Amino acid sequence: MDDNKERLQKVLAASGVASRRKSEEYIKSGRVKVNGEVITELGTKVSKNDVILVDNKPIKRQEHVYFVLNKPSGCVTTVRDDKGRRTVMDYITAEDKKTRIFPVGILETDISGALILTNDGDLSYRLTKSHKEIEKTYQVRVNGIIDQRAVTALIKGVEIDGVMTKRSKVDIISIDKKNESSLLMITITDSKNRLVQKMLESLGYEVKKLKRVSFGNVSIEEMPVGSYRMLKPHEVKKLYSL
Repeated sequence: MDDNKERLQKVLAASGVASRRKSEEYIKSGRVKVNGEVITELGTKVSKNDVILVDNKPIKRQEHVYFVLNKPSGCVTTVRDDKGRRTVMDYITAEDKKTRIFPVGILETDISGALILTNDGDLSYRLTKSHKEIEKTYQVRVNGIIDQRAVTALIKGVEIDGVMTKRSKVDIISIDKKNESSLLMITITDSKNRLVQKMLESLGYEVKKLKRVSFGNVSIEEMPVGSYRMLKPHEVKKLYSL
C-alpha cells in the first residue's frame, strides 16, 4: 500500500527545491537520489521516511504555509530584485521569510491587491499553470462615464490582439459625473497580463486605478494596504479544489 506516498516531483516542489516542472527536469537528468539510489522515473513515489538528495544534498521538508498580502501599488511581485526595487517580500516578517515562501503568479507593479504567497509548489502550479478558470475580481476606477454598450461588451468579451476575451462579470459601483469617472467591479477568468486595462482601453476608457480584491475564494476585505494574513484551512482547501 502506498496511500501515504507522494510523487517525488511533488515532494521536491513542496520542499522549496524548485517548481514542479523544474523538479521533473532534475529527476530526469539524474540529479535526485532516494535512499542512495539515483531516480530518473517521474512516476516514482516516496514516503516521509525516505531520504531524498538533490545534487547529493538532503532536501529540507517543511510544513506548508499560506498567506495573502494586500499588495501595495509600486512594488514588484518577486522574491528579490536586482534593480533594487521594493518587492512584495519587503512586507513579510523575517520569521515568515524563513519558510521560503514565494508569490503565486504575477500582480503587475502598478496594481494593488490580493496576492497569495506560499511554500507549496504544488498549489502554486495548480493556480498558475494548470489552465483552470480561476475567478479574479478587480475594483477599477476609469476616466469617463461608463455606458451600457461598454458594460455589455465587457460581459460578452472584447477582442485583444486578435483574440476574444472570455466572458466577464461586471458591476457598476458608482458614477462620478462631476469628475467624469466610473468605479467598476470586474471579474475575469483569463490570466493574461494587464488584461483588465487592455479590455477597458479597447473600449476607450483609461484606467486610473486598479486593485485586485479577490483571487478565487481569497479576499483582502478589511485588510490594510501592505498587511498580510495567514489563510484559513477552509480557504486553502477551496483553493485546491478550484
